[in-house]
Amino acid sequence: MSIPATVLSANHLSKNVQTNDGTLSILHDIHFELARGESVAITGASGSGKSTLLSLLAGLDVPSSGYVCLMDQNLSDLNEDGRAQLRGSHVGFVFQSFQLLPHLTALENVMLPAEMRGLPKVKEQAQVWLEKVGLQGRLNHFPKTLSGGEQQRVALARAFITQPDILFADEPTGSLDESSGDRVIELLFELNLASKSTLVLVTHDPALASRCQRQIRLQGGRLL
Repeated sequence: MSIPATVLSANHLSKNVQTNDGTLSILHDIHFELARGESVAITGASGSGKSTLLSLLAGLDVPSSGYVCLMDQNLSDLNEDGRAQLRGSHVGFVFQSFQLLPHLTALENVMLPAEMRGLPKVKEQAQVWLEKVGLQGRLNHFPKTLSGGEQQRVALARAFITQPDILFADEPTGSLDESSGDRVIELLFELNLASKSTLVLVTHDPALASRCQRQIRLQGGRLL
């Protein structure tokens, strides 16, 4: 399948939720496009709508109005299973909380998304990616025996093993110390450049945001 020039677009997105006090507007009229291989940081104060926007872009939540196009597919035209299938084929995720499965080794955690995709030589590929993130000596370790920085590096290997067209990263260094966070940032951009994937990054960290080609700043649910 050929990669479209615009891999992701937000088209006048709004998100409202009902509260006891009435309707709360979380996002209002968000509109932008991302090209293949581009890196963008979504920034803003706590409560500005960053994580909500990421959930809409990834099809994990649905907007109140507007729509998202991912890989030339309007997510509003797909049901939950269809959105999950599209994510499985094109999307990788890195979360602040790592989201590793505790009963699987580092190697097995990295293998999992590739196995679900039915990709060939999964074990060999997982070993290659763990070597790329400097964890070739930790293949058979369980998450609880790894440091936070090591767990996040496993998560990077897991995200990139399927060679996603777009990678969503939600505060990927938020729970790491400065040294571990710096190592993860370097790896994230190295792997992203090598894979030519599009990177969408939610962060409070100005230094991390400045590494991206563009910044999308939110204030009170609106684009600045």
